Amino acid sequence: MAQSIYAVTGVASGIGAELARLLKDRGDRVIGLDIRETSANIDCFIPLDLDDPQSIIEAAARIDEPLDGLCNNAGLPPRPGLEETILRVNFLGTRAFTHALVPKMRADASIVNMASRAGHGWRDGLEQVKRLGRLSHRDPLERFITHEKLDATRCYNLTKEAIILWTIAEAEAMVSRGLRINSLSPGGISTGILSDFQKAFGDKMMRNVQRAGRPGQPVEIAEIAAFLLSGASNWIKGTDIAIDGGMGAFNQADLMDLHELRLVQEETIT
Repeated sequence: MAQSIYAVTGVASGIGAELARLLKDRGDRVIGLDIRETSANIDCFIPLDLDDPQSIIEAAARIDEPLDGLCNNAGLPPRPGLEETILRVNFLGTRAFTHALVPKMRADASIVNMASRAGHGWRDGLEQVKRLGRLSHRDPLERFITHEKLDATRCYNLTKEAIILWTIAEAEAMVSRGLRINSLSPGGISTGILSDFQKAFGDKMMRNVQRAGRPGQPVEIAEIAAFLLSGASNWIKGTDIAIDGGMGAFNQADLMDLHELRLVQEETIT
């Protein structure tokens, strides 16, 4: 069986590092991309700064192997002062890098985009997402941020909404090319940036984690990403998969007041 070749962004830490390890463990070849250099569990490292258009061009040009898949895992948390960078790295630069790599992909290749549970409010943010989508990773963003009244937390949520909707928007075009594209929406994952999310989302996030029993582990997300990259997931296309320990379900049940549907003790019929 031929060795599969995958590109993984944000490979130096967290979910990306775990994904690289899993792919290597199953015998795949991994091209790792990150702003921070690493040699762990990869066959080739290429520097990539998604905030820098020239870095995107150069990184894409250095990939000279046909790819079986790409995991767009690199991203920034909702950290104040990084508003423009969050928009570029989490969405605009990620989209540009993906489009640069599509011609290098084999038939049946898979693209996995790392979204977030924070992006599940896209129905309310739809028009704002569309306005973001009209921009390119080269556009100045200060005016957009001011006009849209965005802080760091809204920038983060907006980019994750955009990742989910971009995945849906690209699904048919990718299928026509013989490719697949899907997104993953983790929630409350124990990585080095968990504290950023605690500051941004406060007590609401901590209550969700408590209801789930614990935060998720990076490897638990990486395992699903590895499956989506593989041919075993070949009929999953244009889908967002939540991996949040049940947090989304808990909130939906509360919102819709579904307590009547819960399992109740049936009376014994005699």
